[in-house]
Amino acid sequence: MALLIGCGFGFALERAGFSSSRRLAGVFYFKDMAVVKVMFSGLITAMLGLSYLVALGLIKIDQVFLMPTIYGAQIIGGLLFGVGFAMGAWCPGTAAAGLAAGRLDALVFLAGSVGGSIIFNELFPVIGALYTAGDQGPQMVYNSLGMSRNAFILMFTVVAVGAFWLAEWAEKARTGRAPYLGTPFLKAFSLALVAIAAGLFVLSPVSQTASAGIPSSAQVTSEKALLENVDNARDHIEPEELADRLMAGQADLVLVDVRSSAEFEAFHIRGAVNIQIAQLAETLQPHRNKGLIVLYSNGMTHPAQARDALQRLGFDNVYILTDGLQGFRDRCLKPVSLRSEPVPTKEAMRINAWRAFFTGQPQQSVSAGTDLTVHALQKAAMPGLVDGEWLASRLDAKNVKIIDLRPQPEYNTAHIPGSLSLNVESLRGNLRGVPSMLLPSSMLAEHFSMLGIQQSDVVILVSGEKFHDDTLAGMALERVGHLQYVVLNGGYATWLREGRPVDAALPMVKASKYQAGSDTDSFTIDYQALAAMVNKPGTVIIDVRPAEFYTGSKSDEARAGHIPGAINRPYTEDILVSSNKVVSLKPAEALVSAYAQIIPSKNMKVVVHCRTGHQASQTYFVLKRLLGYTDVSWYDAGWTEWAARLELPVVR
Repeated sequence: MALLIGCGFGFALERAGFSSSRRLAGVFYFKDMAVVKVMFSGLITAMLGLSYLVALGLIKIDQVFLMPTIYGAQIIGGLLFGVGFAMGAWCPGTAAAGLAAGRLDALVFLAGSVGGSIIFNELFPVIGALYTAGDQGPQMVYNSLGMSRNAFILMFTVVAVGAFWLAEWAEKARTGRAPYLGTPFLKAFSLALVAIAAGLFVLSPVSQTASAGIPSSAQVTSEKALLENVDNARDHIEPEELADRLMAGQADLVLVDVRSSAEFEAFHIRGAVNIQIAQLAETLQPHRNKGLIVLYSNGMTHPAQARDALQRLGFDNVYILTDGLQGFRDRCLKPVSLRSEPVPTKEAMRINAWRAFFTGQPQQSVSAGTDLTVHALQKAAMPGLVDGEWLASRLDAKNVKIIDLRPQPEYNTAHIPGSLSLNVESLRGNLRGVPSMLLPSSMLAEHFSMLGIQQSDVVILVSGEKFHDDTLAGMALERVGHLQYVVLNGGYATWLREGRPVDAALPMVKASKYQAGSDTDSFTIDYQALAAMVNKPGTVIIDVRPAEFYTGSKSDEARAGHIPGAINRPYTEDILVSSNKVVSLKPAEALVSAYAQIIPSKNMKVVVHCRTGHQASQTYFVLKRLLGYTDVSWYDAGWTEWAARLELPVVR
């Protein structure tokens, strides 16, 4: 559509002769008044067309962007434009048309425009004050004149018609010719314009001066009050303040997302409601001047325009979110470990609390000095992710066990002080003929006993380049009922990159007698349970293998393909790998958005699987422990078993 309009505009300019600077300059000598005729025609067409669309209810004027009146910028800019037009007889649009017609002077003018833009950019710190000098907001001429809109339109149309006749008369007086003066066409055209303008009185007999977004003083606060609010920072709220208010459960706070419903469904701030801009005034009327209304979008432009419009309609309690949704993500939801600058402990705790509240991700830390008891861990919403600072502050805690899952040669070279080496494959074996299965809880309890782990211990899992090593060890802990575990996001590489202490000493370990809990594994399912769920409504099966294995184009098992109805989301899509090989999970908000697109509800039944359960353990951890999905199962035997059982269905 934009291309068609552009082509039409260029055609009209060429037909009007606007590709010739000589003809454009003719207006200054009253020899060729084409510029006046075209400009008035454009103004009248736009004014009448827009007015009729509004009167017929096809559009709403509050959905149209209204240029603000800024006297300083517009007076100076108008003078510059006038001088430039008089000197070169070009404006940017006509110069483009002239260039297309091969006019050399048009090229010079456009080159000057580019040079002027560069100079403007360099001088902006000096002339930037013009941007707000005399800012009156959107103003309507008819309001300033104390007229109704329809009366002004009729008056302006009559003036335009007079301008057409005067232009013809001026041309005749200067050149002796005026092709349209006194012709039936000019008479009919003039009469038609006046009749169309008068027709608005029939369609909308009561013209409200406030309908264009500039209400009367009896209806809204003044522009001066609006500007005072902006000057005193009473028009916006910082992301951190909003986050704290929402977490505190402020009852009279209304958070409004003005984006499209699709964007809202993909991701929004917890507690927000989705209201389109056109419905704001009506929907928010019960909250007018009661409590606090906060508007946000991806950026600040649309919320700011909506906020100003609402204030003119009498809403004195509307604020916008500084930097919009993107700012909220960057300042409140971005993990501490991914921030470019060091974050103080107190602020890190605050960020972790925000992330836990707004993304469903458990907090990464508890208060400094807190005894890491089971009760404290439950209050801290374990398990979850932690960063290096959290771990560093607890290295000497008596009930902390750090498990290093890297290959033994790497562990022997250097490791986090006090950490124990564990080969994650030692947690798996052959069960009922299926290889690489997670061992029974009794055998896992023996493993943990040899590591000296007590039921009251906090287990911190540290991996190398495989985040899913952490989560497989986490599945082993969960199988025995040990939920007091966390994962160091970024693993050993993050610890090393942050310059934290390492050594090569082997810690002294006293074996414990770890007792596995009873009936603690309710998350592992077998092939029979999964087969009963295939193509069953209300169940989502996620195959986390690489895409080529899912499609069957590549296979290293008995059969190629995937379970009927399964959705493919490779486990690697949840991972970030930095240039220095730091492997960490993606930000929680990205994971929330991604999984919301494939799992309609957090209460829906979800089954995750891969080839042997290793990679799928990561997806289980993300869904269950970070994002808050309530009904997630893990098919440990995975594609190894499913492909080998020929009675089970496979599709490619």
